[in-house]
Amino acid sequence: MNVLEINQLYKKFGNTDVLSGLEMKVPENSIFGFVGQNGAGKTTTMKLILGLLKADRGSITVCGERVTYGETRTNRHIGYLPDVPEFYGYMKPMEYLLLCGEITGLTKSQILVKGEELLKLVGLGDERRKIRSFSRGMKQRLGIAQALLNEPKLLICDEPTSALDPIGRKEILDILLAIKGQTTVIFSTHVLSDVERVCDYVALLHKGELALYGTLSEIKDQHRYHGFHIEFAKEEELSMFSSCEELKNPTIKLSKNSNVLTVTFDDTNNDGYFLIDLLAQKRIVPLRFERIEPSLENLFTEAVQ
Repeated sequence: MNVLEINQLYKKFGNTDVLSGLEMKVPENSIFGFVGQNGAGKTTTMKLILGLLKADRGSITVCGERVTYGETRTNRHIGYLPDVPEFYGYMKPMEYLLLCGEITGLTKSQILVKGEELLKLVGLGDERRKIRSFSRGMKQRLGIAQALLNEPKLLICDEPTSALDPIGRKEILDILLAIKGQTTVIFSTHVLSDVERVCDYVALLHKGELALYGTLSEIKDQHRYHGFHIEFAKEEELSMFSSCEELKNPTIKLSKNSNVLTVTFDDTNNDGYFLIDLLAQKRIVPLRFERIEPSLENLFTEAVQ
């Protein structure tokens, strides 16, 4: 089941096309990485999902219900964490959750039970200080607790790890991994290593359209480099192997770095057996033979150029 479906979504501001026929589906109980350059349309998309902006054309459904601009009925399924959440600094964490819960119609007993569970989840269960003394990372974690208070089907996080140190980023990512069995997460970020670490699906938004879309393994398979790294025990072995007549082919490119030879092929059907056979013929046992795996950063750079 898809928690979120976006079909042929268009949005223009003045003469600028921000979204141009955006198509996207977010499966249930997944972490969905939503990436793109500044101005790519990520925040606009999230505001459209929340019904805060009116689409020029297209449709958005959340849990099978159509999103309507200015009507927040579908927002009962959604929790939202902005990039810089705001709080009342004079409150303590549970006091803040009590306020938020009462606004949304929960009883005090419901809020206390759920609030205690959520504060423990985000590492603030024993925190008795006022929010004004919290670090940026602590505020982000409290923001997640508040966004989960109504047990949403979909949690939208807008740049939740931006401006955090490595420990703070790890804490947020660990929380997102812990909750994906209960809720689906859309995770907007510029930190591509975070996406590779926690996301099941990735969508790269570029010029209003999806330049990359699918599971991380699917995307890497579709854009896989056809090449291999071969590490040799001796420099003489590298020199002997790289001078083989079989490698003197315009479809084959060689590059050396210390004792590592990188072999890339223009022929996308080459699966590496050719190199293994050639190593065997030369009676060379390499220290390492590894298919080149493209990183998400490499794919991102290629897609937006």
